[in-house]
Amino acid sequence: MNHYDVIIIGAGASGMMCAIHAGARGRSILLLDHAAQVGSKIRISGGGRCNFTNSGASAAQYLSNNPHFCKSALSRFPAESFVDMLKKHGIPFVDKSKGQLFCKNSAQDIVTMLKDECDQVGARFELSCEVEKLVHSPGPSARFHLTTNKGEFSSASLCIATGGLSIPKIGATGFGYEIARQFGLRIVELAPALDGFTLNPATTGFRELTGISLDCGVTCRGVSFREALLFTHQGLSGPAALQASLYWRPGDPLFIDFLPMHNTFEWFIRKKKVGNRGTVKNLLAELLPTRLAERLSQTDFSSPVPLPQVSEKTLENFCRKLHEWEITPTGTVGYDKAEVTRGGVDTDELSSKTMECKKVPGLFFIGEVVDVTGWLGGYNLHWAWASGYAAGLSL
Repeated sequence: MNHYDVIIIGAGASGMMCAIHAGARGRSILLLDHAAQVGSKIRISGGGRCNFTNSGASAAQYLSNNPHFCKSALSRFPAESFVDMLKKHGIPFVDKSKGQLFCKNSAQDIVTMLKDECDQVGARFELSCEVEKLVHSPGPSARFHLTTNKGEFSSASLCIATGGLSIPKIGATGFGYEIARQFGLRIVELAPALDGFTLNPATTGFRELTGISLDCGVTCRGVSFREALLFTHQGLSGPAALQASLYWRPGDPLFIDFLPMHNTFEWFIRKKKVGNRGTVKNLLAELLPTRLAERLSQTDFSSPVPLPQVSEKTLENFCRKLHEWEITPTGTVGYDKAEVTRGGVDTDELSSKTMECKKVPGLFFIGEVVDVTGWLGGYNLHWAWASGYAAGLSL
């Protein structure tokens, strides 16, 4: 049997970061992954350019049953720490809107950097490696024993860095949650997040709007995002919808502000005072895409009434709807398209400083498998770096 100080299951973002820092402390490290290559999710991040962090990352951008849990790891490994790694390796990057940092060339630059740093500390990789059985021998000389298709391995410490259920086509599985359940750990309810919404075309009438994209405000459970909203053949997508999906639960309504930069009522009143005889639908098309203006105006103005014949009260009610359009999705698109998995190993089971399991000394959980989920914009990869760093300093 091959024995190591630390075995890390999952050779992705959090797993390799953990290996780098545990290995730098002189630990012998084995990284196992069922995939044939490392860092698959890193490669597809940011459209292949890897949105590797956000310069404004703080606990405020993360959702968890315990909103304070992530503060320790984030404070010890801020965005600047990962940027310093890129600078050391000469990897060029660009700062896009809202603090999002991307590789200038390719996400492969990040994967290569992490793999090189793992190699430098002597970490060993076993890829295409399926864990068939895990046994824990507790006590003073505690060991984790793994039976795999590549042989038998054991370690004093075991770190689970297997990610979530999102994007199964690149190998995502529920293995990390199975391990947590094996050790009796609580799992916060899982759901696809940073995901598009599905709508009932019979009740919304939005299917004919497919392809329209516009700047909107979208609010769910009192949390608002102002970004692009895209109408799809299934429902809603785009950054605004994806952000809102992080907070959405079945049955929740969304509130859409179609004109967040306008006082639409005052705009119509000015038109009315100068005697503009256009219809509400045609005038609204000056502010919104024509198909969308037509669809939104159907509810209050089914017939083409000239603006001077529309009462101010009717206009005020209509404009209020434009800024708080209520719609209830039938669901989200699902794990095939979701960027992350919301929920995971309950943070009450873990130390916020070390990511070690309180019930099982030597067992660690990091990254997406933990109940810490960030906004769109580099926050989830940064949680991978920060949680991997925290565990690596303790393993």
